[in-house]
Amino acid sequence: MGPERSADHYAVVAVASSAGGVHALGTLLGGLGPRLPVPVLVVQHLDPRHRTVIADVLRRRTRLAVELAEDGGRALPGTVHIAPPDRHLLVGPGGTLTLTGSELVHFVRPSADLLFESCAGAYGRRTIACVLTGTGRDGAMGVEAVKSRGGTVIVEDPRSAEFAGMPEAAVGTGAVDFVLPLEEIAPVVCGLTDIEKR
Repeated sequence: MGPERSADHYAVVAVASSAGGVHALGTLLGGLGPRLPVPVLVVQHLDPRHRTVIADVLRRRTRLAVELAEDGGRALPGTVHIAPPDRHLLVGPGGTLTLTGSELVHFVRPSADLLFESCAGAYGRRTIACVLTGTGRDGAMGVEAVKSRGGTVIVEDPRSAEFAGMPEAAVGTGAVDFVLPLEEIAPVVCGLTDIEKR
């Protein structure tokens, strides 16, 4: 898990969701074991007018540590870092997290596109990007960035997603490696990140 890991191993899982996303995130994160060797970075579109309880809700559904991301914090293996409401979440070299209040992207903040693009820049082919249920197009440009750097893109099957907009936009890029029912995403992520199998 430290420097001995080769560049062939994945280094981060970035997940984006919007409408219907809390249930979808609970399902995905619930299928990831506590020894996941990479951090999980999450953008879920939330109403900034209300105090968010998403971290509390998701803690009850997964054995991973779950927290709202903090500006200047580090992305830690086995930990879910969630973008706070109304803040873009970015990651830089060494896993340093940055929160910004910069302009809305596709009418939203936090933006999946910005998260995915920052992961592609920081980790390149060691990135796994997942797009789950949601309306709109957020995440589509980001998955193209991840794929262009050699990363892996997983999308919830639009036919079974609660809201198909975001998954359909991602699939429409042609930059997707896996299109899967929600329940099948976690096993694929576990398989990709399992050092013992690689």
